[in-house]
Amino acid sequence: MTPITPFSGRRAGAELNRMRTAVPLVHCLTNSVVTAFNANVLLAAGAAPAMVVEPQEAAAFAPVASALYVNVGTLTAAQAAAISVAVDAAVAAGTPWTLDPVAVGALAWRSTFCAGLVARRPTVIRGNPSEILALAGAGGGGRGVDSTADSAGALEAAVRLARQSGAVVAVTGATDYISDGETTLALSGGDAMLQRVTGTGCSLSALAAAMSAGGEVLPAVAAACALMKLAGEQAARASSGPGSFAVALLDALASIDAAALAARWPQ
Repeated sequence: MTPITPFSGRRAGAELNRMRTAVPLVHCLTNSVVTAFNANVLLAAGAAPAMVVEPQEAAAFAPVASALYVNVGTLTAAQAAAISVAVDAAVAAGTPWTLDPVAVGALAWRSTFCAGLVARRPTVIRGNPSEILALAGAGGGGRGVDSTADSAGALEAAVRLARQSGAVVAVTGATDYISDGETTLALSGGDAMLQRVTGTGCSLSALAAAMSAGGEVLPAVAAACALMKLAGEQAARASSGPGSFAVALLDALASIDAAALAARWPQ
């Protein structure tokens, strides 16, 4: 049984302040469904997005950025080429990079491709339970982008994947588990409406990339998870359906401060 370390909202607030002071530039190689939403989430939270997708430019830009974010949701051969050269350039430059392995386990080509990316030692891996189980070689294979497992069921796989890859692994759901293979944090909260708007999970991965730039990775990724959960809770109270929720989520991401995170999780 994996021991759980208490999550600190105060530490999350400190991480949020650090990120907003630095305004990290996040190089996003994300899927075509969520490009604009990812960019708006990063801007609302206090980071700066850049969508540089041409392979020749992606290789040149990854070392310039504060962090690289890779999402394989609508993977194409051209995007795979851009991701490969960007990851190689980021690794060579010491730029932290985050992998969101969308639908890994459900589709063979992207599963093989992402296994190769994991071998290049990402800084952060953020996925749903089925994706994390699949990456860890423990089964998995959800229904497209949807998980068929819960986060508790993928906890041991997340810890094992963290140890194998050297990444901080976040397996997200009603409870998020964030592990570096030695220390594991658990964080409950959020709102079911986060599942009714496309791109919220992908945007969480983008936030994790932003938070990981220049910080201690485990608490930084936990802070990203906390920010999205609290923003989801606030947006649900302020909205009447998925459309207004998406707008309210951006407003909440912009308005949440360190004190709000500390008050929500006062441990």
